[in-house]
Amino acid sequence: MTDHAATPEPAAKEKVDTSVPASARIWNYWLGGKDNYPVDEEAGDAYAGAFPGIVTIARSSRAYLRRSIRYLVEVEGVRQFLDVGTGLPTADNTHQVAQRSAPESRIVYVDNDPMVLAHARALLYSAPEGATAYVDASLYEPERILQAAARTLDLSRPTALILSGILGHVGDYEQARDIVRRLLAGLPSGSFLNINDGSRGTDPDYERAQDAYNETGAVPYFLRPVEQITGYFEGLDLIEPGIVSVPLWHPDADTPAPKPIGQHGGLGRKR
Repeated sequence: MTDHAATPEPAAKEKVDTSVPASARIWNYWLGGKDNYPVDEEAGDAYAGAFPGIVTIARSSRAYLRRSIRYLVEVEGVRQFLDVGTGLPTADNTHQVAQRSAPESRIVYVDNDPMVLAHARALLYSAPEGATAYVDASLYEPERILQAAARTLDLSRPTALILSGILGHVGDYEQARDIVRRLLAGLPSGSFLNINDGSRGTDPDYERAQDAYNETGAVPYFLRPVEQITGYFEGLDLIEPGIVSVPLWHPDADTPAPKPIGQHGGLGRKR
């Protein structure tokens, strides 16, 4: 962190469990990062062996996050971001993308993985004009998240809520929708919801691989039909082209003919 960050939350008391694979570390491994353990590499390799396309999904999700943040900053003028379930820092984190275009941007990251916490505090440095902060909290504590985020963000001003690859960890769909509603309730009109999550109905091989992974004893992740992902945006005004497979959302001009994958997302504006 920097002097421009909010006072950090107390350090997580629990130690990192290196005997069980963790989704944030596996994702980091697929993205080419080094912040993982043999158990994560083994799980990641097993998954990729069953479904090689998972690496493309991981990297496409990251690319979507980069493009959507750039859109929010450059087109919509957003300067505040609440990134819940951020995962391990890699290249082009939310604050880096936002502050590249608008150095005054303020970003709060939220996660409750002790390894993510340690890396975030060490690596997430803000531009002097802006701020970054890290909140050690669970996705299941929306009000606590908002209260802590308010130490860094002015929640009377439009804020982008980012939920990237995290809602699939909530087994009950209605509970996941309730979490989204409660987080959005603390944000003003003109704020944005930014979601991308694994989807069913596009790639049967992906679905079989994820179902098999969920049976290994690791923290499960549930793929959802596109209609359910769209349901998170109920009451919001969708930004064109709506909820689509992430490579198709405002692709970069130099991207050759992007193909749909089992990862859908989009942006919605709060009225």
